[in-house]
Amino acid sequence: MLAVLLAHAVAAVLAPLVVRKFGRNGFYPLSLVPLASLGWVIANWGTEQTVSIEWAPGLSMDLDFWFDPLAAIMSVLVLGIGTLILVYCARYFTDDEPRLGIFAAEMVAFAGAMFGLVASDNMLLLYIFWELTTVLSFLLVGHYAERASSRRAATQALLVTTAGGLAMLVGIIILGQVSGTYNLSELIEIAPRGWLAGVAVVLVLIGALSKSAIVPLHFWLPGAMAAPTPVSGYLHAAAMVKAGIYLVARLSPGFADSAPWRFTIITLGLLTMVLAGWRAMRAFDLKLVLAFGTVSQLGFMMVLVGLGTRDAALAGMTMVVAHAMFKAALFMVVGIIDHTTGTRDIRKLAHLGDRAPALMVVAALAAASMAGLPPFLGFIGKEAAFDSLLSTTVLADPARIVTVGVVVFGSILTLAYSVRFMWGAFGRKRLARPSPAVQGMHAPGPLFLAAPAVLSVLSLAAGLVAPQLEKLLTPYSQTLPAEGVSDYHLALWHGVNTALLLTLLVFAVGTALFVAQRWVNRLRFEHPPLGNADRIYDATLRGMDALSMRLTGATQRGSLPLTQATILGTLVVVPLVLLVVGTNTGADVRLWDSPVQFVIGLMMVAAALAATVMRNRLASVILVGLSGYGCGVLFALHGAPDLALTQFLVETLTLVIFVLVFRKLPAEVDERRAIGFKIPRALLAVAVGATITTIGAYAINARNSVPIYERLPDAAYYLGNGKNVVNVLLVDIRAWDTLGEISVLLVAATGVASLVFRNRRFGSAPRVSDAPAVTADSSASHSETTWLLGGDLIDPKHRSLVLEVTTRLIFPTIMVLSVYFFFAGHNAPGGGFAGGLTAGLALVLRYLAGGRYELGETVPIDAGKILGLGLTLAAGTALASLFLGAPALSSAVFEVTLPLVGHVKIVTALFFDLGVYLIVVGLVLDVLRSLGARLDAQIEVNQR
Repeated sequence: MLAVLLAHAVAAVLAPLVVRKFGRNGFYPLSLVPLASLGWVIANWGTEQTVSIEWAPGLSMDLDFWFDPLAAIMSVLVLGIGTLILVYCARYFTDDEPRLGIFAAEMVAFAGAMFGLVASDNMLLLYIFWELTTVLSFLLVGHYAERASSRRAATQALLVTTAGGLAMLVGIIILGQVSGTYNLSELIEIAPRGWLAGVAVVLVLIGALSKSAIVPLHFWLPGAMAAPTPVSGYLHAAAMVKAGIYLVARLSPGFADSAPWRFTIITLGLLTMVLAGWRAMRAFDLKLVLAFGTVSQLGFMMVLVGLGTRDAALAGMTMVVAHAMFKAALFMVVGIIDHTTGTRDIRKLAHLGDRAPALMVVAALAAASMAGLPPFLGFIGKEAAFDSLLSTTVLADPARIVTVGVVVFGSILTLAYSVRFMWGAFGRKRLARPSPAVQGMHAPGPLFLAAPAVLSVLSLAAGLVAPQLEKLLTPYSQTLPAEGVSDYHLALWHGVNTALLLTLLVFAVGTALFVAQRWVNRLRFEHPPLGNADRIYDATLRGMDALSMRLTGATQRGSLPLTQATILGTLVVVPLVLLVVGTNTGADVRLWDSPVQFVIGLMMVAAALAATVMRNRLASVILVGLSGYGCGVLFALHGAPDLALTQFLVETLTLVIFVLVFRKLPAEVDERRAIGFKIPRALLAVAVGATITTIGAYAINARNSVPIYERLPDAAYYLGNGKNVVNVLLVDIRAWDTLGEISVLLVAATGVASLVFRNRRFGSAPRVSDAPAVTADSSASHSETTWLLGGDLIDPKHRSLVLEVTTRLIFPTIMVLSVYFFFAGHNAPGGGFAGGLTAGLALVLRYLAGGRYELGETVPIDAGKILGLGLTLAAGTALASLFLGAPALSSAVFEVTLPLVGHVKIVTALFFDLGVYLIVVGLVLDVLRSLGARLDAQIEVNQR
């Protein structure tokens, strides 16, 4: 299974190169990937296999796969029809088709994602593949992005299926927590009951119904016909829309008897079958006829697989297989018609059967299976459906009669629109000569016809060998309970029975309905009984836009004080109310452990109060920094030198950044332009501080188990191979968090640069060689001894020789210290973050002493490249750990003995820490380059 997924991933990556090399014929070698995967499925048919890879067991995110009879059936459809669709693409598209390589990659990736979906055992993993198919569907439906109809259809499909998927995710989490497992194989055996499980089942069904276009979430599928025909033939006939059917079939053995299950599925499924079938009778676009027919058939299949009985499951899987074959074939036929005549409108097609008899035969075979005519597989499945619904005992008699009646009526519509499809596409329509579109058509080639012909012939062959096909489908159907002594088998002839009589009724009434279609079309339905789904969708979006605008207008008025007051007020009110209402523990507070802590705390409070009344901006920042330094001292007193070191470095660097920014601001705050009253702000500030203190006190006293920090030293040493708990946490135990945080740092650096540079990012800081020619007067002031190259270009009024000499002497020492912090961090205070901050401070010193040209001489590399290299190293450690046999982003250890050096123990977390080091250095360099060097250049321009 993993090999199948990996093969599709590799093929998707290589697809653009293959198509660029071979043009549209590149689809042929790409089709070998799903074909080979299909061979693996066939070779392992009848076996049950599981694959489990531990990923994040604490989050139930293990990579668990389950290949069983149901997964095998769906895999054959996904991979087999996927192979034929790719072959079809080689003749459908032209070599000058835009973005053809990307399209090929998306199609191959979609096939792999669908296989991963049907083979997933872990529900969270299934959800990941579920959303991958959603995203890929969005890209495929919107292939013709220059068309407004394609963009709308892609967005509509994305919003509907994603919303359903999010509801399903909530249901999955509830089921996983209630049952204690996220694996489908175990969940079906447990099948929890209760009101909470019932809510979860409904949420999961919302996701399944939205994916399979069941009313009221059906409207996105007809709209998706704006996609290229291969997409419609694959995603909307054989693959993506079957995902919801698959999920219901998968859960049915365990949850069919739950309270909301049958009512939800059968009611919506029957409604879908009838409404969509009726819409198919009114459409004139051949593709829309098939699209509404697909929605109708999906409702039919949903009823069968959701009923929860053995015979219904057998009938449902038979219809799933039959529908995938005949509907994919018919979509490809429509693609050929559109490709050769330039139209899909049945009003513009006449005598096409005379001009393309082979195409008509292929279409007739598939349409006959769709209509349920013998001896095709569609007839076998429909007979089985009638029989299973007639004999079921899980429904009360009134519900059973209504269900059978609606299914019969839906089948009548199916036969009618099937005949209408054939007549509309290939009929003569009482015209003496072919229509202009048919008159100018070009005959399709044999390779173009091959894929739909194979599926049409298989629809016939599968009906003729129905007993043998049953042997492949019964292993799944036998997982559901049998009703009484029922022993139904797939066959062409079951004798004269009620199911046969219903079939004859369908043939007669369906044919009559087609004959009377002109009279039916004269019936005007200006106001559909359930409204227009597209208009409801548009109205919903407009309502959400209006609501968001009103909400934003009320809360985001452009006033920073108001926004902050809203956020901070919420922070005060909500936690305190919850503490008062839902907490009965006390808050035992110890003010200090030693008088030193009290003194330091008093100094921090005094500095904070002074900062609020200080008018000078720089003095205010220094006072705020004093509070930060006091916090670092408290860390050190509590035995946390790592935190103290980091706090000192961050405060120092923050002070420097403030100084750089304040160069462009007035030195003092103008009180006359202050907004609002100080007393409310002061009260809010006091309330926030008191809230945070109260929450901290309650949190400390609410502990009722052994603190986790008591286990961290052993975990750091024995699992992370380091003695420094803080550093091991950052680069090993919680490395995923750190990876996210440094990614945010990188985004912040890019944001700062974008705000400062506005139009484009400049490269590295300028070097001395980039400076304009030095005047004679200034050159005369240069001494023969140069401590810093950039210092010669500083205005003598702003130049400090003492600072230059000091910088030249201590810069190497600071850099050595930063390297020491980096290497020692795994076992002693330090680490990549502390080392990067130390190196950043060295760069700050170099910039302050020598100016922007000195910064360029010190690090003549673009900060963006340093940031990118750091992120690459950090993320690459995940793969390196996997190759070395350790979980992703955890420490893998290898030891070597070197001459003279001795025994060396290297942990892969070192390379992750190196990435952190480089990102911090790159961030500081980016800040100095944007807030420092760039502003310096602007100031010099303004002074000229």
